[in-house]
Amino acid sequence: MSAQPPAVRASDAERERTVDLLRTHAGDGRLSLEELAQRIDAAYASRTREELETVTADLPLAVTGPGQTPRRGAKRLTGVVFGSVERKGRWRLPRRALVFVGFGDADIDLRTAQIDGDVVTLVACIFFGNADFYVPEGVDVDLGGLTLFGHRGEHGKDVPPSPHSPFVRLRVYALFGTADVWRIPRGATGTYRDLVKSIRRARKLGAG
Repeated sequence: MSAQPPAVRASDAERERTVDLLRTHAGDGRLSLEELAQRIDAAYASRTREELETVTADLPLAVTGPGQTPRRGAKRLTGVVFGSVERKGRWRLPRRALVFVGFGDADIDLRTAQIDGDVVTLVACIFFGNADFYVPEGVDVDLGGLTLFGHRGEHGKDVPPSPHSPFVRLRVYALFGTADVWRIPRGATGTYRDLVKSIRRARKLGAG
């Protein structure tokens, strides 16, 4: 009986090609932001070609040509006045998008969003209201802007992003408004209230 041949090591170039393919499929709407971040992690952690191939095993090898795959319309504006709004599910986030809140509340869930490009910019204008942004752990988020008579906050475990992981630039401009970014652990489920409570509970346990 012949011994099983050793697994072939994956090269850096092969990992980079796999990551490029993942980004293309994410742009085509096959992968959400959370799925993309997870698979990029898996690609860079792969030691052999066999492990690397499993990262894209359920994706077509050839990229679909223009016009052959219907794409969701990009949600460039999410707004609410005197009410509440939720943006969730497999919605498409373009390279630049705007959130407007006036005397209301907004829940913006980026975990299952489909993104255009490596970097997306989300600008939030909040007047006498608040907005909560839910992002998966491992996605790089840069929170900035200007807040008068309110607050901006980031919550949850700040997991170091992998090389070339998706980058979300969030700019908040608020007057008597609040904005919070909640980093949600992978696989976590429940209502937004449940997710927020679990993060706050974990923070208290870590501080205890």
